[in-house]
Amino acid sequence: MPLIKIQSSVKVQDKAALALELSKVCAQCTKKPEGYVQSIVEDDAVIAMGGKIENSAFVEVKGIGGLNPAVNKALSAGICKVLEEKLKISPAAVYINFTDVAASNWGHNGSTFG
Repeated sequence: MPLIKIQSSVKVQDKAALALELSKVCAQCTKKPEGYVQSIVEDDAVIAMGGKIENSAFVEVKGIGGLNPAVNKALSAGICKVLEEKLKISPAAVYINFTDVAASNWGHNGSTFG
């Protein structure tokens, strides 16, 4: 319950390592236990950005509470740093969408969080 999902135009050699690194960034920035963070890496997508096909990514971050302007800026910086270092994607070629979800709209383990 936070969720971080990346769709990248870059073929990721070690998806597991990237998923774990993004999970850590998400947990640190949101101050949520990493045991509740889910991270998804989808690679090799065709993404047009600015009328060009270049290395780029779209990232979704969803959570129950904990997202606010300061946290979102920290997440944006942390996510962009990882994507630039690991996938050589410029921060200018990354869009990130932040969504705060009501606890009653997030299911887990046969129930919901609210």
